[in-house]
Amino acid sequence: MASLYDTLGIAKGAGDAEIKKAYHKMARKLHPDVNPDKKASEQFKKVSGAYDILSDKAKRARYDAGEIDDNGNPTPFGGGAYDRGGQGFGGFHPGAGGAQYRTRNINPEEFAQMFGGAGFDFADLFGGMGGARRGGQSPFGRASYGQDVQYEYEIPFDLSITGGETTIVLANGRKVKMKIPAGVVDGAVLRLRNQGDSGGDALIRIGIQKSALFTRDGDNVLATIPLTLKEAVLGAKITIPTPFGPVAMRVPPYTGGGTTLRLKGKGVAGRGDLLVRFNITLPAASDGALDRFMNNWDEPTRNPRR
Repeated sequence: MASLYDTLGIAKGAGDAEIKKAYHKMARKLHPDVNPDKKASEQFKKVSGAYDILSDKAKRARYDAGEIDDNGNPTPFGGGAYDRGGQGFGGFHPGAGGAQYRTRNINPEEFAQMFGGAGFDFADLFGGMGGARRGGQSPFGRASYGQDVQYEYEIPFDLSITGGETTIVLANGRKVKMKIPAGVVDGAVLRLRNQGDSGGDALIRIGIQKSALFTRDGDNVLATIPLTLKEAVLGAKITIPTPFGPVAMRVPPYTGGGTTLRLKGKGVAGRGDLLVRFNITLPAASDGALDRFMNNWDEPTRNPRR
């Protein structure tokens, strides 16, 4: 008769780490949320029952001594009289004949480890399965457990445009990674699965820091970039900042103040554009050479304010 060790596919002398690893490996394949097959569900109950006993040193010792059966119930033999190999007393097994296995409750941290670490989201595994959980419902239509916890978290302007990953510190001190979608807006709420109280979710309300260089207009990003008088008159190849990093840009000759040029694909999530408006700057103090040139320059008579 198969033992609990056989159920987990390990040797009787396996260590704690080996038991835990074997259980997590099998649970990833058999958990009802992952494998809805009825046979898999029954096997998951057996695997969970085996882990419940073998992961507890006291229960495991009693099991090895034959004092409890596969369900954790006391045996009528005690003291090791029952042969765990299934041969004692003509092969009689107290768990035979349709024994009921208990389902082991898995805490959120352990469950997350089974599927890839803290912050695991079933939506990533199932491609959304109809959308994120709302109103306390899981993506599988069942009520969520635990309490949701709300947070407020500010991100840099650039990150809101490009999207990416950041690290947030929760109330319990745990650091978890959070994916920021490109184009997220101020006040948006992101959900971290199983990071609330007792398995609830953490709800992160996003704030976006103001940028000294950029503002947002729909999917476009606006920037005001200074030009020297020489660059404006003669044209130049300059490097300008963008949310995606520095980019080279050619300024045509005689670019006036207020002229706006467009950089394709440098706006929100690569969909919008970066609109660069130029502001011509002059020296902060008197420049003799520039003064002499301007005094001797025979500028055509015109009034630009008309």
